[in-house]
Amino acid sequence: MTQVTMTVNGKSVSGQVEGRTLLAEFLREDLRLTGTHIGCDTSQCGACIVHVNGNAIKSCTALAADLDGAEVRTIEGMANADGSLSVIQQAFQDHHGLQCGFCTPGMVMTAAALLKENPKPSEAEIRAYLEGNICRCTGYHNIVKAIMAASGQDVSAIAAE
Repeated sequence: MTQVTMTVNGKSVSGQVEGRTLLAEFLREDLRLTGTHIGCDTSQCGACIVHVNGNAIKSCTALAADLDGAEVRTIEGMANADGSLSVIQQAFQDHHGLQCGFCTPGMVMTAAALLKENPKPSEAEIRAYLEGNICRCTGYHNIVKAIMAASGQDVSAIAAE
């Protein structure tokens, strides 16, 4: 067992982990932050995306023990300080960018990473950036609209699929 301490959503947390414990498992099982989903067990779906030291990663591919001292942000840390939805979360709600909701945490975290890198992405850039995320319900159209809306762009130009 290894002692690990990290900052998760602005709070210092510690725990004992086995060397093989994935960050996704540590977040879900030890910290009870169950918004980070495990969807595929093969690191292809993107449901487990969180931000580590400001970068979006698939938490099913990172060992918790390797992240001692890291700053981690999960979907639970995306809301505004007053508890209201962030701009991205609100855009997903307003533009129906979710259906069953299973992929939504990963999509929101991916959207936040994209908008940090590129505050005004085109539809094509959004679609390319989402390639590491799988949604089995929505067809992505409203997810793209939500991300464009969150960036402050007009979504009426997005062609219906």
